Amino acid sequence: MVGRYTVIAAFLLYILTLLLNVLLTLLLTLLLNVLLNVLLTLLLNVLINVLLNVLINVLLNVLLTLLLNVLINVL
Repeated sequence: MVGRYTVIAAFLLYILTLLLNVLLTLLLTLLLNVLLNVLLTLLLNVLINVLLNVLINVLLNVLLTLLLNVLINVL
């Protein structure tokens, strides 16, 4: 026969394992969420910076070229 305390200990161990499982799952999910959030934010920042830099460079290049052409034509 299995003792009463063995059954109680096994049950408590089972509950503890379940709680640990839930806790680890929540922690891993939270960690993954934070990591994905940070990575996506950084990626978006880099993309926006690169696109803005390219856009500003192209616009400045075009405007300066046009201005130079106008100046050369006038002079």
